[in-house]
Amino acid sequence: MSAVSRGIDRIDVTFDEPNLVANAGLLLVATLVSRLGLERLINATVHLTGRVGGALPGRKVLTLVHAMAAGGSHIDHAEVLRSGATQSVLGHRVMAPSTLGTFLRSFTFGHIRQLDRVLAEALRRAWALGAGPGSGPLVIDLDSTICEVCGKAKGGAGYGYTKKLGYHPLLATRAWTSEVLHVRMRKGAANTQRGALRFVEEVVARVRRAGARGDLFMRFDSGFWSHATLATLERLGVSYTMGVRMVKSVVKAVQAIDESAWTPIDYTDDGEACVAECDYRGRRLVVRRTRLVGRQATLWPQWRHFAFVTDLGGNAVEVDAFHRAHATVELAIRDLKEGAGLEHVPSGHFFANSAWLLCAALAHDLIRWTAMLGDITPEDQLTVARTVRTRFLSVPGRLVSRSGRPTLRTPLEWPWADVFARALTLLRALPPVPV
Repeated sequence: MSAVSRGIDRIDVTFDEPNLVANAGLLLVATLVSRLGLERLINATVHLTGRVGGALPGRKVLTLVHAMAAGGSHIDHAEVLRSGATQSVLGHRVMAPSTLGTFLRSFTFGHIRQLDRVLAEALRRAWALGAGPGSGPLVIDLDSTICEVCGKAKGGAGYGYTKKLGYHPLLATRAWTSEVLHVRMRKGAANTQRGALRFVEEVVARVRRAGARGDLFMRFDSGFWSHATLATLERLGVSYTMGVRMVKSVVKAVQAIDESAWTPIDYTDDGEACVAECDYRGRRLVVRRTRLVGRQATLWPQWRHFAFVTDLGGNAVEVDAFHRAHATVELAIRDLKEGAGLEHVPSGHFFANSAWLLCAALAHDLIRWTAMLGDITPEDQLTVARTVRTRFLSVPGRLVSRSGRPTLRTPLEWPWADVFARALTLLRALPPVPV
């Protein structure tokens, strides 16, 4: 046995320090929460009076949100907020996991809509503090995802097009920042288009109320292809790109494109791609075709076509590049699952899981708003919850009194100490949002 290992083996461990803070960096998120007035907002909006576990919903929702921001993916992970002096940096009382479970099960459909209004109002308040697009353009990506579950005790879970058991929520995210603008839980067997028309109308109304004054753009994949949705977007004055399925009428339109109309675009070294456009039932249809060349050509020798309809101007190459950027919505969905608690859907009650989804979306957005308003993430980099958590939220600390002033002592030579201090100063300088 080496001397090093003998030294490690001599270390005793005790869990008896009442002043330690498990995730001291939650002070950043909690500071923003206080500026947004979220606890009061939740108490005034979510009315669970008379239902078991429904009293004072603000502290319960924020307990779940802060636990998710700290990396929690199960209800009992909220226990980490009850350790040491962690509660002192949050600004609200931390509730026990058993209380949180009862609270989530008290939700009905109407209460879910109330909690959804909290997310909409939080978005408005955060954008009012400087996180919004203002009069600039706003690009919205709409997509769905599968929240996989195990077992048959999950109410509303079912098998959809992926043949996986789970739920099938709808999400609308903001391009470049990956904020979740709107989210709705659906049963697992729900078709991709189910509820999408109403969802689009609600998203547009929400971002307008939140302060988006510029042009709106929405991007969809082919699962949402619907003439009714296109008509709604045109009625609302929202520009769009929407993938289409290669049905017979689309294939016929693509085949009619002259070979000279195809324009090459950048692609992989072992492949080639071209873009062209044509008219499809009075709408602009942009088509991209791809195939492999060289040593891989035998695997994929024929052209494969991908098409979408759009009302955007500009040449086909530019519009195609804009539409392909819709794929970044998957990064936002992955971060919502891996970074904000949605990798696990905890309850057997459908509406409890719907409330959990909204809490996850709020935690996801709070991390992004903290990064934006605290100038944590450079503008040319995506905000990733796991990175923010590792660098800033999970920093350990010890709460002491120095000359009568509470002081959070954190590790010497923490690599991101200066950025943390600047972020805290910026967040504390934010004025409380007027109600």
